[in-house]
Amino acid sequence: MKIEHLAFNVSDPLNMARWYVEHLGFTVKRRMMDAPFAHFIADDSGTVMLEIYGNTAATKLDFPHVEPPALHLAFVSRDVAADVKRLTAAGATIVADVHELPPGDTFAMLRDPWGVPLQLVKRKTPMI
Repeated sequence: MKIEHLAFNVSDPLNMARWYVEHLGFTVKRRMMDAPFAHFIADDSGTVMLEIYGNTAATKLDFPHVEPPALHLAFVSRDVAADVKRLTAAGATIVADVHELPPGDTFAMLRDPWGVPLQLVKRKTPMI
């Protein structure tokens, strides 16, 4: 089995999808410009998608209160410090600034403008 997508029911799907495209390098694979405004966006590998939509009849996670160890999106970064600077200038907030952990991996934890935890990671030895 292969994961096709992970879905997020959010209050502001149009702006959130736009931010992910503009600042995280996602591309739109399919979108609805009417409710529920579902946007299927793929990372730069083209093999992982997120669905960002706004279903008013369904529960939404309270992302600003979700602890990053419980749920986060992790992104491969070539330069964690530069990406932290770029993303915070675009509205992300720092949860844990750039740091190194064994076995020499570099990490930072941010929240996107809607509170979703985003981890940036540069592995000493890439895992995928």
